[in-house]
Amino acid sequence: MFDSLSDKLQRVFKNLRGEGKLTEANMEMALKEIRVALLEADVHFKVVKELIESVKVKALGEEVLSSLSPSQQVVKIIKDELVRLLGTHQSRLRFANEPPTVIMIVGLQGSGKTTSTSKLAKYLIHKENKRPQLVSVDVYRPAARQQLGVLAKQLNIPIYDGNVDDKPLELVRGAKMAAVREGRDVILVDTAGRLHIDDALMQELQELKEYLNPTEILFVADAMTGQDAVRSADEFNKRLGITGIILTKMDGDARGGAALSVRQITGQPLKFVGVGEKPDAFEAFHPDRVAQRILGMGDVLSLIEKVESAIDVKEAEKMQRKLIENDFSLEDFRDQLKQLRKLGPLDSLMGMIPGMGQMSKQLKEAKMDESELTKIVAIIDSMTPLERTNHMIINGARRRRIAKGSGTEVQDVNNLLKQYTQARKMMKSLTDSFGGMGGKLGGSMAKRLAKMGLPGMDDLMRR
Repeated sequence: MFDSLSDKLQRVFKNLRGEGKLTEANMEMALKEIRVALLEADVHFKVVKELIESVKVKALGEEVLSSLSPSQQVVKIIKDELVRLLGTHQSRLRFANEPPTVIMIVGLQGSGKTTSTSKLAKYLIHKENKRPQLVSVDVYRPAARQQLGVLAKQLNIPIYDGNVDDKPLELVRGAKMAAVREGRDVILVDTAGRLHIDDALMQELQELKEYLNPTEILFVADAMTGQDAVRSADEFNKRLGITGIILTKMDGDARGGAALSVRQITGQPLKFVGVGEKPDAFEAFHPDRVAQRILGMGDVLSLIEKVESAIDVKEAEKMQRKLIENDFSLEDFRDQLKQLRKLGPLDSLMGMIPGMGQMSKQLKEAKMDESELTKIVAIIDSMTPLERTNHMIINGARRRRIAKGSGTEVQDVNNLLKQYTQARKMMKSLTDSFGGMGGKLGGSMAKRLAKMGLPGMDDLMRR
C-alpha cells in the first residue's frame, strides 16, 4: 500500500544525490516534494507539518550539510522520523497476571472486526502459546455471531455460543465462566459495530468495559477508508479509551495515510495489520520495518520470519542438497512451488527484498496470481514418475499428452520445462544477492535465505 509514496520519496533522494552538495535551497525543494508526496498519500496534514518541520531542523544542521554524503544523512533522518511517527518500537499485547485475559475488539461496522478476531486468535495460539476462546456479542447484525462461529470452526478454536436471545452482558458472563471452567487463558470479545458512531453503541461498549475490565481494547480500522479511519479511532479513544489499533486491508490499494497518521493523532500504537484474506495473513506491526519499506530499503527480517514460519526446514535443506548435487527433479520443483505458495503473493515477497521494489511493482502490474502456480503444479502432476525424474525424455508426443491431461497448452508445458532448467540459476542469484550485503549479518541472511529454495521465479514472473 506504500508503493506510490515509496516511489516518490526515492525520486526525491535520487535528485538530492544528483546535486552532489546539499544546500538550503535544494533541501527546501526536496522538503516541498516530500510534503506533497505525504499529503497525496492521505497523511493527516498536522502530521505532515510536524514531520517536515522536524526533518528540516535536523537536515539543515551543520553536521549534515558538511558531511561527505549529505543525501544519505537526509534519508537516515527521514527514516528516523518515520519510525518515531509510527511508534519507535513494536507494541506487544499485554496479558493479565491472573487469567483469563480479556481483549475487546471494537470498531465500526464493515471494518473487519469479526475476521480480525479470528486471525488474532490464531496468532495468539501460534505466536504467544495461548489458549483463546471467542465470543461474539453482536446481537444486532444478522448472522454476525454465526459468522464468528464458522471462522472459529475452520480454525478449530472454541467459541462460546450462549443462547439465541442472550443480551451482550449475559453472553460475556457466560463466556467468562466457560473460559475458567475449560482452562482458557484469553477471551476475545467481538463487539457490535455501527455504520457511524452513536451514543447507544458507546454506552453498550462502556457497560461491557466496566464489567469485563479488559486488559486490551483494540480498535479495528479499515486502511482503505484513509483519514476516516483515523477520525473514528480518535473518537473511540476519547469516548472508550482504546489501547491499540488493528489496521486491516494493508495489502490493498490504500495510500497509506491511515498507517502513518493514526498513532500520532490518537496517541495509541498500531499493534497488528491485516495483509490478506487468509487466516494467517495477520502480522505484528513493526514501525522500523515499515519505515524501511517506505524508503525502498526492503524488509529482510520480516521475509526471514515469513520463510521460517512457512517452510519445513528439513525439507528445505534436503532440496538445497539436491540443487548442489544437480539432482533437482521436476517433482522437487513442484514441491518447492507448493512451499512458495505458503509465503503469500510474489509481489509482496519481492517488496521485502532490498533493491527488488521495482520488480514487486512489475508483478502487480502484470497481475500475477496463484493460478499460474496452480497451472504449473497441474502440468507436473500429469507427468509419469519417469518423466518427472528425467525431463530429457519428454518429447513432442509426451508434451501433447501432458498438456491434454492438465488442461493446458503445449506452449505451457514448454514454458514450464524452461523454468525448471533455470531454477538453480535463480536460487544462486538470490543467495548471492544476500551474501553480498557484507559482514556477519549478510552472511547469516544468505545462509538462511538459501534454504528458501524459491525455484525459477525469474521466468515465472514474466508469464
